[in-house]
Amino acid sequence: MTKLEKLIPQTVKGFRDIIGDEYYRFQGVFEKAQEVAVYYGFSPIEIPMLEHVSIFERGVGANTDVVEKELYNLKTKGGDNLAMRPEATAGIMRAYIENGWQSLPQPIMVYTYGPMFRHDKPQRGRYREFRQFDLEMIGSEKPIADAMIIITSVAILEDLGIKKVTLKINSIGDKDSRNKYLKELTNYYKKLQPKLCANCKERLKTSPLRLLDCKDEGCKPFKEEAPKAINSLTNDAKKHFKQTLEYLEEAGVAYEIDNFLVRGLDYYTHTVFEFEAVVTDEEGKEKTMSIGGGGRYDYLAKILGSKKDVPAVGVALGVDRILLCEGTENIEAKVQKKPKVFFIQLGLEAKLKSLKIIEMLRKSKITLTQSLSKDSLSIQLGMAERIKVPYAIIFGQKEAMENSVIIRNMSTHSQESVSVENLVEHLKKLK
Repeated sequence: MTKLEKLIPQTVKGFRDIIGDEYYRFQGVFEKAQEVAVYYGFSPIEIPMLEHVSIFERGVGANTDVVEKELYNLKTKGGDNLAMRPEATAGIMRAYIENGWQSLPQPIMVYTYGPMFRHDKPQRGRYREFRQFDLEMIGSEKPIADAMIIITSVAILEDLGIKKVTLKINSIGDKDSRNKYLKELTNYYKKLQPKLCANCKERLKTSPLRLLDCKDEGCKPFKEEAPKAINSLTNDAKKHFKQTLEYLEEAGVAYEIDNFLVRGLDYYTHTVFEFEAVVTDEEGKEKTMSIGGGGRYDYLAKILGSKKDVPAVGVALGVDRILLCEGTENIEAKVQKKPKVFFIQLGLEAKLKSLKIIEMLRKSKITLTQSLSKDSLSIQLGMAERIKVPYAIIFGQKEAMENSVIIRNMSTHSQESVSVENLVEHLKKLK
């Protein structure tokens, strides 16, 4: 690498610029998801990108991959140990406790959208800076809350046009269910310990549930014979799961029970679920990828410092992955992204009066672009042609004196003179 190449600025590995049409596709996902969330009764919240590390160590789990391997830590000059948020749920529960939402009518239903950060291996659909849309319902232990989160998520994915979505669901039960299952799972894997990969040997000591998430080919056969969480459920946990499924069936939401779905974070209880969809890889081949998931987390609040447990359930939808799905190719933001006109001005007198005309068009919601710093007609027309704007407004010295403009059809090159007074009305009639 030459000295010059070393000086060329580049994005950090796993991060990227989102520009042009891609920006508006991300914006379009957020707008559609937000619209559905609002109709279902959710309200917006924006949480900080930085939290104290303890929020994630205690909430997500100190022995999870997210905290052990993927957390972006930084220490401030004041000595604070902070982390860039790897997910939103722990931060939202912190906000719930800190802002005293326990005293408000329950449940609290919120949504948020924004970038998350994990030091993961970058690949298609997986970035170190990625964007999620989150829904959280805090303060209800009822199974209908689980169902509502899932139903709202399904509505969002349908409105986004995604095809071939599969909902996989399971239950890991309450504390008693989980303790019983962890004991059975640990005993099962202890017998296999010599055959396990290095990561699984460590997981067996620190986080046995994560044994079921192992992607090592040598460990996959062991999962098929492993104990199933659903067989360890208490009667209350069975009832909760059964009612959740009944609500989904009544709403016409199809699902598949996945006995080995446990999710990778420590705060999950009862219902856990994931959405899988078909995406196309770099070679044009179809593959199945998780585009979102969530579940219930009734014990997170107390872990973070609340005096008592607060029942809650939520979901995170991965926007980067959603935009890889079949059916999302034409997602657009509501804001009209392509300007209708290119404003061209010629001469000092025209330049002085241009700002008032541009402001008039803005207030009338006519999208435009311009280059007031340019003086040449040919250069400005060339710019209009490059960005494929349908019309150009030409405002020269003569037009400035007559209080008129020339409207040029960029396809046919036909032109007509229109008074500034009638400009807005005339432009709105043009397709």
